[in-house]
Formats: sequence, C-alpha cells, structure tokens
Amino acid sequence: MLQENSIKLSLSYAIASRVKDYFMMMKFTLTFLVVFSCVVAYLLVPGVEFDLIKVLLLFTGGILVSGSANIINQILEKETDKLMARTAPRPLPAGRLTVSEASVVAVVTGATGIAVMGFTFNWLAAGLSLLSLVIYGFVYTPWKKWNSLAVLVGAFPGALPPLIGWAAGDNALSEGGWALFAIQFLWQFPHFWAIAWVAHTDYTRAGFRLMPSDRGPGKMIALQSAMYALLLIPAGVAPYLLGLTGYISAIVAILIGCFYLYRAINLYRKCDVPSARKLMFGSYIYLAVIFLALLFDKVK
Repeated sequence: MLQENSIKLSLSYAIASRVKDYFMMMKFTLTFLVVFSCVVAYLLVPGVEFDLIKVLLLFTGGILVSGSANIINQILEKETDKLMARTAPRPLPAGRLTVSEASVVAVVTGATGIAVMGFTFNWLAAGLSLLSLVIYGFVYTPWKKWNSLAVLVGAFPGALPPLIGWAAGDNALSEGGWALFAIQFLWQFPHFWAIAWVAHTDYTRAGFRLMPSDRGPGKMIALQSAMYALLLIPAGVAPYLLGLTGYISAIVAILIGCFYLYRAINLYRKCDVPSARKLMFGSYIYLAVIFLALLFDKVK
C-alpha cells in the first residue's frame, strides 16, 4: 500500500512538472499580457456586449495561438538559449523536454487556438491569428540573427492581437482596429529596446542583432525609444477622435504617454541598465493602463 502511494505521488509530481514545463514554453505571463489587449479590443467594438463565455473563448484561443508561436520560437532557438543565462533553464535547452514533444505541443495548441477563433468568432480573426503565428515563429525568430530589422518585423505580429480582437467582434478590419494596432505597434519599440539593453550581454553572446546600432546600447537607441514613446501620445488619443471612447480615455492616454516618454527620456539622460529596466517595467504599466482606460471609457 505504501509503495502504491509512493508510485502515485511520483506520477503526480512528474505530471505536474511536465505541465509546468509546457506553461514555461508558452511563456504564459507574457502571453497573458498580449491576449489581454486582444480581449479589450474585442470589447471595444461598437455593439459588442460583455459575454463571459465569449471572452473566455477568445482568451483561450489567443493563449493557445500565442503559446504555440512561443514554443516554435524556443524550438528554433534551442541551441542559442543554452548560451544565455536568462534562457538556459528553459525546458528545451535544459533537456527536460525533447524537440519532438515540443513540436507536438506547438501543433496541437496552434491548431486548436485557430479553430477556436474560426468556429467561435470568424475566419478573419482565425486567419490573422495564423498570420501572427507564422510571422513570429518562422520570420521574426530566424531574422534576429541577421540584423536589427528583426525588431520591426517582430512588431507586426506583436501588434496583431488588438486587430485580431477587433476582427473577432467586427468581422472587418475597420479604422478602430487599426488605431488599436498602431498603439501596440509603436509601444513595442521602446519596450523591446529596453529589454535588449538590459540583456545586451546575453543577446550578444547568442549572436542576436537587435540593437539599431552596431555599437550597442547608447544615446541613439535611447533617442529612438523616446521618439516612439512621443508618437504614442497622439496614437493613444486616436480612439477618442474616432468616437470609440470618451474624453477621459484621451486624458489618461496623454498622462500615461507622458509617463512612458519620461522613462525613455530618462534612459537618454543616463544611458544605464537601471534606467532601461525602469523603461521596460514602465512599458508594462503603460499598456495595461491605456487599454483599461479605453475599455472603461467606451462609448456605448
């Protein structure tokens, strides 16, 4: 009896450990933030009312598709992940999962997520989800070793979730969806360059070329980050100008945009890792605040 209980306990631990590795491969925390903007965009579509079942299905479909793209990314970067302290503990480079097993999980999650988007919402949203997965997994991922244009390439799939959410509710690529796409598109440049600044040593060791300067972190990159942060201020006001949201969201967009810009200017002034880290965390605050403000100030 004792031996049987021990076997059951070991089996339960093994299953829990494997599930944890699957979640790690899917980058669940980051994926959650991405899918959050997708759900908010869906709810911002005129005439769309809050429906818990629909929201959960959209959330599930987004998580699965985005998770699949992240798994593909880690399959292709298994060897380079071994070279970086931040990524070496991941399931594939650490040897806890095989490439074959990860490939099966990527196919199952990707196909299931696209099916959820297509059958529950519409095939425009499903097609955009597939496009996002392909660009991120098979274009952006290998491009990171070619040149810094990878950041521009990666910004497209990174900005597609709001457009996917809008398409799920509107079944069209109308101006409201593109306005939300623009916000997330511009947001990514200061966000990603801040990450690349903090992890510059690791990225260089792995052969990734993500800085728009061969000299690495410096004032030019910080200046470009500030320029994109500045552009986010009018972009954040655009939903109000389009009549999607009220004036309160426009005020919040200006204030949170100034906060993001301040963090980028501070990086330009100091050009150090602590300032880059503050910009990185500030980017998460910006995205959460702007989309919540848009949602709560939606014009009914």
